[in-house]
Amino acid sequence: MPVIDFASLRKIIELESKKDYQNTAVIGGFDKFIRQWAEQSIGVINSRPLLAKFQKLHLRNPDYKSLSPEQRKGWLQSILSLADELEHVKTEKSQPTKKTAVKIEGPITKPRVIKTSSAQSLDASIITIKGISTALSARFGKLGVKTIRNLLYFFPNRHLDYSQLKTVSQLAEGEEESIVANVWETRVVMPGGRRSTEAIVGDETGNIRAMWFNNPYLAKTLAPNMKIVLSGRVKLFNGRLVFESPEWEPLEDKDLVHTGRLVPIYPLTEGLHQRQTRKLIKGVVDQYAGQITDFLPSEIKTRCQLMELPSAVSQAHYPDSLNLKDKARVRLAFDELFLLQLGVLGKKRDWQESQPGTSIKTNQKILGDFVKSLPFTLTDAQQKVLKEILSDMEKIQAMSRLLQGEVGSGKTVVATAALLMAVADGYQTALMAPTEILAEQHFATIHKLLSGTGRLQEQAEHLYSYSGILPEPLTIALLTGAIKPKEKKEIHKLIADGKIDIVIGTHAIIQKEVAFKRLGFAVVDEQHRFGVAQRSTLRQKGTNPHVLVMTATPIPRTLALTIYGDLDLSVIGELPPGRQVIKTKWLKPIQRESAYNFIRREVGSGHQAFIVCPLIEESESVQAKAAIAEYEYLSQEVFPNLQLGLLHGRMSAKDKEKTMDDFHGGKLDILVSTPVVEVGIDVPNATVMMVESADRFGLSQLHQFRGRVGRGEAQSYCMLLSQNPSDVGQERLSIIETVYDGFRLAEEDLRIRGPGEFFGTRQSGLPDLRMAKLSDVAILELARNEAEMLFAKDPHLKGQELSLLVKELARVWTTEAGEWS
Repeated sequence: MPVIDFASLRKIIELESKKDYQNTAVIGGFDKFIRQWAEQSIGVINSRPLLAKFQKLHLRNPDYKSLSPEQRKGWLQSILSLADELEHVKTEKSQPTKKTAVKIEGPITKPRVIKTSSAQSLDASIITIKGISTALSARFGKLGVKTIRNLLYFFPNRHLDYSQLKTVSQLAEGEEESIVANVWETRVVMPGGRRSTEAIVGDETGNIRAMWFNNPYLAKTLAPNMKIVLSGRVKLFNGRLVFESPEWEPLEDKDLVHTGRLVPIYPLTEGLHQRQTRKLIKGVVDQYAGQITDFLPSEIKTRCQLMELPSAVSQAHYPDSLNLKDKARVRLAFDELFLLQLGVLGKKRDWQESQPGTSIKTNQKILGDFVKSLPFTLTDAQQKVLKEILSDMEKIQAMSRLLQGEVGSGKTVVATAALLMAVADGYQTALMAPTEILAEQHFATIHKLLSGTGRLQEQAEHLYSYSGILPEPLTIALLTGAIKPKEKKEIHKLIADGKIDIVIGTHAIIQKEVAFKRLGFAVVDEQHRFGVAQRSTLRQKGTNPHVLVMTATPIPRTLALTIYGDLDLSVIGELPPGRQVIKTKWLKPIQRESAYNFIRREVGSGHQAFIVCPLIEESESVQAKAAIAEYEYLSQEVFPNLQLGLLHGRMSAKDKEKTMDDFHGGKLDILVSTPVVEVGIDVPNATVMMVESADRFGLSQLHQFRGRVGRGEAQSYCMLLSQNPSDVGQERLSIIETVYDGFRLAEEDLRIRGPGEFFGTRQSGLPDLRMAKLSDVAILELARNEAEMLFAKDPHLKGQELSLLVKELARVWTTEAGEWS
């Protein structure tokens, strides 16, 4: 019998209220979502008064988009009130149904039984579970565990293997061991003045001592002749073997939880303990795992040889064997990656089909003149990528392409050529960068590139106009948060009137005050700094404009296909001729003075240097203070005769600009900077990059720093200083010394740090990966292939056999990026 999905409704309305009732919580609009919800729900309502209220709200024929924000708020509150009444009636009428049992194969001890019960919704609060108090619920809440479903999917991060039972005579020092033993004697002892419990336990092969420090209460619990299972590390003390603080539980006619099996270890927070959590989750898994609906079509499960979902969840927590634990992980990892792929492919389909894109024709003469005006020849890789981009832009379907290329590979030139083609065909364009420094740099670079083919006709502080490129003058403008309100307002008006052709800026471009007259093409630089939501907002600024995403962070192909699954991939895999290898050296603390002397020599030869301050996690303000202190020490104590400048994230745009201009113009010998220098700064005369506490940075970030030098003709150098690196830090520094290929470094970085740290922050708008690792290349490719096959067969997932999958997809993708629908 169908049920009303209250959880999704509440989630969407909560998200819509957070977004100030702007009709952006759901891709395709709230009307589409509520119409579908109403159609599914109306057949379940048996109460005539409630049915009348339902009809009065016009949920099956809504017109949310035409309401004002205040009217929308009132209407949504009415829907929530109705939902509360419906749920109240449902709760009163619902009675527990008879429990059935499903047997699972492959047990170690006795057959595992998964109970199926529909007595309670999986989306009910965990406070409804026996044994979970309000205080305990709050602690689980800190871990994102709020519902029964959350608890079922709160997987352990590892298991202790206590499954191989031994006798006392078989125990070995230093091993994790498990025994079944009788308790012979217990007493309270005082080792080191701490009240503790000591027990003598044994079996038919011998006896052993067990000690629980700081736990005198166990002496009363462990009664003589009680049969228990002990699991833990065996140590040698005064020539005899002893269990120190082992896990234990009575041997009874039920599943073991803490001993004698593969025992889960959960990632907990303060106030939660392993024994308590294991016991709770074991009860929840036994009672509710069978209630989980397996949403994968049978055909996919059979083809990919995947375990049934209820069994997978159960075995992920309390596996009956290592083999079943692995099979459970494969099934759950596949689910996560498959739903992720369907989500991003579905979003791509939605924005491509929701409204046609704009076909932008390539003007070969204007393109040819621009390419000829460049002071260098485009590499084969640049020409290939430009051809791919322009070919996409000519299609009626909006382009969504990721352009990857090393620092200095010439992505900006390619992007500028594409921007120029869109303007030549009568469209406005935008280039969005993550920082003001990078936006200003792009503005300066594009100005320089356009000056080669046209004449500067008009100039203001943040606006340039050129003649001789197109039949009409071409205008570019810079738009960042730091521009004065009056000037910003003028730029907004010019954009709205269609008088600015290329807008270069930061997040300021996607603020609601900015309205384009005819946006046809947008470039987003350094994409991993932006989330899916920002990309979506930028797309809404025009009539489904073509979007090009650029990144200098080499992203392994498997990772790119997962995180940017909605983007086609282009790679500039070669550097322009003459780009040199930057000599890289990891220096020990004792070599610091020689590093300073080397910088003095390079400056004496007419060159410049960067010094990057340590990465400080606390906050940007703490980082800024540390940079100021380092700058003062270096300028007063180490380099008193040289000109030093300081750059950090808390400086005003004007001060940043002045510092960069001074460094670029040669007025400064050394630029001391926080990691803000990582992207976009181009000073050809700089030949030395020195990174303090280099072990705190990832390989990809160190590679970015290194790419700031070596942009001129002189040999350049990168010096990495590290005080006391960990084993992982040492591994990283050894790799960066010898490997110069950004993609190989990215693969190593991903292997060492994992995807979350690889990106600095979790890519916003994507579902969490709990079981899948992005190093699971085989599962990832399997999931992607299955997702593509499914879309090819049924692009809108309308098939009856896919109804459960569509529901799960909607539940998983209810995030701040909007609802998958």
